[in-house]
Amino acid sequence: MKVEHIGIAVNNLAASIRLYEKLLGSPCYKTESVVSEQVNTAFFRQGETKIELLESADPGGVIARFLEKRGEGIHHIAFEVGDIEAEMSRLSAEGFALLSSSPRPGADNKWVCFLHPRDTGGILVELCMERKES
Repeated sequence: MKVEHIGIAVNNLAASIRLYEKLLGSPCYKTESVVSEQVNTAFFRQGETKIELLESADPGGVIARFLEKRGEGIHHIAFEVGDIEAEMSRLSAEGFALLSSSPRPGADNKWVCFLHPRDTGGILVELCMERKES
């Protein structure tokens, strides 16, 4: 449907929040810990797109390993979808490797699923869909 957000891995969330507030000229509107993903996040809104800063909450977590290998920078691009399960099925049938077999709860009240970068030109792609209140 659209680019929902761009995820940026950072070493120090507090320092990066200050940097991005100056850079974007707007305040961070939300911080959140996502225990299942072992990350602390901060969100900024720039027009229709959001920027998500990602700090590892675990020294052995995915973001910590990313930072160790590549340093700070763009970690993933997230696309909003209307039906995440249908999109996962479609992409799986097209030969894309999904990093989970079902959507997982993610930051900012979203269901998420990631596609393996080896199938997407080296870019970690996230599918995300708003979680409905039940």
